[in-house]
Amino acid sequence: MTIGRTEWAIAEGYIPGWSNGPAPELASHETACILNAGDEDAHVRITIFYSDRDPDGPFEVEVPARRTKHVRFGDLGVAAATEYASVIESDVPIVVQHTRLDSRQPENALLSTIAFAG
Repeated sequence: MTIGRTEWAIAEGYIPGWSNGPAPELASHETACILNAGDEDAHVRITIFYSDRDPDGPFEVEVPARRTKHVRFGDLGVAAATEYASVIESDVPIVVQHTRLDSRQPENALLSTIAFAG
């Protein structure tokens, strides 16, 4: 199955600066959810852009064929309470979804959206 694109962008990024739940499950975070529905492994590069400094990366991630991988931006070195955006490139078509867990209040909020496909 071929589904997705090879270029994606998430223009909005901000990891809340603190959390109200136990880590790691309920720590505030943002994630790139990557689906590789194809028959070939995906070699993915993630570049992080900031409002006040040069980009970081690219960070390399492999998503095996017919698998999904969730990559937390904090694990790539993005600090909490920092404005950022990301560009995600792959050598095979993938689908990228952006998710944020905001646990600054006892009533957690989850935001999820499909990234922009280039």
